[in-house]
Amino acid sequence: MSQAQLLTCLSRLHITPKDSIYLRNCTQILVRNKSSNTKQKTASSVYRSMNIFDRKVKAIQRERSAQREDYHLAEFIREEVGWRTADRVFDIKRTFKNAVELGASRGYVSRHFLPDSVEKVTLCDTSQTHLDKAIVGDGVKVEKRVMDEENIDLPENSVDLLVSSLALHWVNDLPTCFDQVMKCLKPDGVFMACVFGGDTLMELRQALQLAESERSGGISPHISPFTRIRDIGGLLNASGFTLQTVDVDPVVVWYPSMWEVMKDVRTLGENNAAYNRPLRLNRDVQFAAAAIYDEMYGKEIPDRNMRGVPATYQIINFLGWKPDPSQPKPMQRGTGQVSLKDLHRIDEIIEDPKIVKLTDEDVKH
Repeated sequence: MSQAQLLTCLSRLHITPKDSIYLRNCTQILVRNKSSNTKQKTASSVYRSMNIFDRKVKAIQRERSAQREDYHLAEFIREEVGWRTADRVFDIKRTFKNAVELGASRGYVSRHFLPDSVEKVTLCDTSQTHLDKAIVGDGVKVEKRVMDEENIDLPENSVDLLVSSLALHWVNDLPTCFDQVMKCLKPDGVFMACVFGGDTLMELRQALQLAESERSGGISPHISPFTRIRDIGGLLNASGFTLQTVDVDPVVVWYPSMWEVMKDVRTLGENNAAYNRPLRLNRDVQFAAAAIYDEMYGKEIPDRNMRGVPATYQIINFLGWKPDPSQPKPMQRGTGQVSLKDLHRIDEIIEDPKIVKLTDEDVKH
């Protein structure tokens, strides 16, 4: 359309050239707003990251832990949780060509992989000593890389499966971490991980708080803060993962006393790495905490003819899939054929399948 024709049309609409400039600017603003609204939402744009942990200190703690000769005496909790995570991978009837274990340590998940489940796995950890001692299942191709969980350096759309077992609870910027995982996964790729939850070592936490409050008149954060369940679900949703699953699995381990609990925590490299952690714990507070721990939670164990104390490890397991058109989608609201009011007759419905007409009240709910 020529300029003369445009002016003619504007004059018929009683729009002056000055008004047309205003309309054009408004149109451009609407187009920009529409494009910004259709931009993919990320977890880092929804959640604010917090700088809680000293990552350099945590890397040193892990490396010192890996070099300990008695490390194998305390790794039973990692072995158990790693096996449970691998078992969840086996539930997915698919062969993953390229898998990654993030924060692998000694490969507690990958050591259970089989060639018919995973063809190749890349172990990533901040400790080279842990990687050198890592074990992988027979017949599975393996690659080892030193990588920080906060800076995932993997090509986009290159990974079929990313697993992580008891490593991401030390990450400061979890939203960005989840976004990076989403980028490196292929469409219909799987993100499966587990972290320590907020109730982990709650007995030790309470004993230390009561002892320090009594002896020092105040408390300090001797136990690191852990992730909450609702935050994991929110991060998965904000990152764009579909078919999400989050569940909690408590593991209770019995020890002779509080001293063995603290020793295992240090041996595993799980000692506190928060910036606001106290540099020392007074000896009188430790002895008072041990006595409180035993008084509050101690119990006689007849089978072993001894007295012991429990230590709770709360494991948060979660799973998410990268979106893909081939994934199942929920049906539209109101298309159900069975009313929830008839769940008590589920056996009859299965034996005699038929279409049940829904009432207006059923559709509303």
